[in-house]
Amino acid sequence: MLRWSMIAIAFGCAISGRAVAQDAAAGEKAFVVCRACHQVGPTAKNFVGPVLNGVVGRTAGTYPGYSYSPANKDSGLTWNDETLQKYLANPQAVVKGTKMIFPGIKDPAKVADVIAFLKTYKADGSRVQ
Repeated sequence: MLRWSMIAIAFGCAISGRAVAQDAAAGEKAFVVCRACHQVGPTAKNFVGPVLNGVVGRTAGTYPGYSYSPANKDSGLTWNDETLQKYLANPQAVVKGTKMIFPGIKDPAKVADVIAFLKTYKADGSRVQ
């Protein structure tokens, strides 16, 4: 019985690992709308919006060298799955007075995919293995 339980757990882990990779791959495609203002990767630079390397877990309004709105700097937000889910769906509703004029990604699945994609980037722009 224990042997079958271990096999089932291993199989479940294998399946969930593929699901994360698929979400990040779909997120990379969905991120195309973000690329107009944001960059990721080892050569990323602040552009219209700040660099998004390592954004998950970062305090809002803190990426070095980017001129944030007072609303964003003073929001007190930490970018995690929950805050990013809300913000990417409707930035102005979450941070009133943000400079981000993007209307949002309305499909929650695409938002989740973009977050999964962003999680693949460390703060230095390298990819999580």
